[in-house]
Amino acid sequence: MGLLRIMMPPKWQLLAVVAFAVVMFFLENQIQKLEESRSKLERAIARHEVREIEQRHTMDGPRQDTALDEDEDVVIIYNRVPKTASTSFTNIAYDLCAKNKYHVLHINTTKNNPVMSLQDQVRFVKNITSWKEMKPGFYHGHISYLDFTKFGVKKKPIYINVIRDPIERLVSYYYFLRFGDDYRPGLRRRKQGDKKTFDECVAEGGSDCAPEKLWLQIPFFCGHSSECWNVGSRWAMDQAKYNLINEYFLVGVTEELEDFIMLLEAALPRFFRGATELYRTGKKSHLRKTTEKKLPSKQTVAKLQQSDVWKMENEFYEFALEQFQFTRAHAVREKDGDLYILAQNFFYEKIYPKSN
Repeated sequence: MGLLRIMMPPKWQLLAVVAFAVVMFFLENQIQKLEESRSKLERAIARHEVREIEQRHTMDGPRQDTALDEDEDVVIIYNRVPKTASTSFTNIAYDLCAKNKYHVLHINTTKNNPVMSLQDQVRFVKNITSWKEMKPGFYHGHISYLDFTKFGVKKKPIYINVIRDPIERLVSYYYFLRFGDDYRPGLRRRKQGDKKTFDECVAEGGSDCAPEKLWLQIPFFCGHSSECWNVGSRWAMDQAKYNLINEYFLVGVTEELEDFIMLLEAALPRFFRGATELYRTGKKSHLRKTTEKKLPSKQTVAKLQQSDVWKMENEFYEFALEQFQFTRAHAVREKDGDLYILAQNFFYEKIYPKSN
């Protein structure tokens, strides 16, 4: 190539560079069109699947005017935080839905925007609460917490979630944007071609690894208020903690995912019966792994840990971890290094008035 540059006149070199740029622009444009076509096709397929399910329920008999049994009138929302093993967990729900007789629906937002418009919030709440054909239902997607009581809903959905060590999550996301994963290895990622390591990015002060990028798990739990997305907001962290305690049925951590699944199976067997065994033995339990991921150096970690954003995200993570471990400690017992779910530990007595 160097010899070619020497032999070619400057004018021809310039033309070659321009031609190469035009070709690359054309290819990028074609790739973008293909991705847009793929998105349209996915939406069309999704609409077709919904119509098929509704038609099947119609043929089985109308349910619109019939009250659902309590066990059937249940909706779970898993507003999954990116790069927290959410795909691995969601695949368990997909694998079990036919056997356990419930529906799984992916909430696909444009450009994965976690904040819905006000009109979409209304539509979403209406869909979730009144769509009887999809009950019992397990909804999952990258959306921030939405308070259903604001819309006058009588029966709220059950929220669950999983969070991860904030630096580990950011490192995983950084490499995911560049190299993808083993789930869809052929899909072109937004930062594909950028070979810079996470350590190099932090050393150079890059935007993709800046401390501000750590601010994600707090706003996902905080919700749709503007202050939730104000990086470093103490109010947002307090609100996220409040929601975690009061609005979420269970929040696990990536590092202890199996225990999270075990507790869900014990508490919500209608959805998760068989989940623990499937996770332990199934091929899909570790389905998605980020490619080419390199662990950050101690210097990189120390530099990120100096930021106020990390301190807040880590405080929230530690708070969630403490709550999860507290719940687990009161739900299981350990024997020979394995955990076992406790049997029912309460009963009723002194029941009056006595029946004759």
